Amino acid sequence: MSQNAASSNDFDSLPHEQQLVTLAELCRAAMRQYDLPAECGAELVNLSENATYKVEDSASGRSWALRVHRDGYHSDAAIASELAWLIDLRAQNVVTTPVPVPGRNGEQIQKVSHSAMTRQRNVVLFKWESGIEPGVNEDLRKPFEMLGEVTARMHRHVTTWRRPAGFERLTWDFETSLGARPHWGSWRDGMGMDAAKLDMFGHTVDLINRRLEAFGKGNDRFGLIHCDLRLANLLVDGDEVKVIDFDDSGFSWFMYDAATPVSFYEHLPEVPDLIRHWTAGYRRVNDLPQADEDEIPTFVMLRRLLLVAWIGSHSETDLAKSMGVDYTEQTVDLCRIYLRRFG
Repeated sequence: MSQNAASSNDFDSLPHEQQLVTLAELCRAAMRQYDLPAECGAELVNLSENATYKVEDSASGRSWALRVHRDGYHSDAAIASELAWLIDLRAQNVVTTPVPVPGRNGEQIQKVSHSAMTRQRNVVLFKWESGIEPGVNEDLRKPFEMLGEVTARMHRHVTTWRRPAGFERLTWDFETSLGARPHWGSWRDGMGMDAAKLDMFGHTVDLINRRLEAFGKGNDRFGLIHCDLRLANLLVDGDEVKVIDFDDSGFSWFMYDAATPVSFYEHLPEVPDLIRHWTAGYRRVNDLPQADEDEIPTFVMLRRLLLVAWIGSHSETDLAKSMGVDYTEQTVDLCRIYLRRFG
């Protein structure tokens, strides 16, 4: 264990590079709580709300995904609820989802300590899923149609699924996205904000709020959804689209799941066509009223401004650095188009 990590009792006060060292040390400690081959290595593959590592046994070629949960983001009950849903989705052949692997004690959620952390971290291990993450530079029309079908099956599943007692997930509505109680920070704190952008974005946020109030939260429009179907959380495996990372799953509008697949590239000209392919796939499985489809641009705009907030509050991550000020700048034209169309 490094001296700096051991001497600190507050993970959040550590420099970012030292946080990475600390998380890697915690990952190695967590691996010992599972029946994994002794010679497994671990590599950080994603740092967002959580730190996700690819654990690999070079001798057998087997791999796993180990997720170290961010402190205070989800309760034990919320993590257990996430796992219960993705397990049932797979069991009912709705969609291929990750398979949780219990620890040596039989529990799916493991508790792991580190001297640089005031509280234990929750850790979950999954079997590694085959498939390739689709890229924004590829032809995504067919994957979006397949994703539309998959999403419709997931939406249909939750209308009849009996959630286990104590089920708990975050709600992603206006107040918790762009309003007074945002989960990912305020859109006002996005990178590169200035007075002109604050004014433009503020008018857009007000319009989103008015439209969502009119749209409503009826059971036919609002329920348990994935909430983060961006390309990084999809795996294309032949003619199948698999869905991973249910960490942000919660209660929101069903059509929000139409907006998240275009996360971080909402400004590209092919986006409207991709959404049309998504809706075509969706309608093969589920009814999609025209009024709901017509409101998808509002959810795209909601998601875009939510990601402006996320980038501002997660500026240390590689993803936020890669988006940066340019992402905020590119949002201005999207706001103009949205205000002109719906304002």
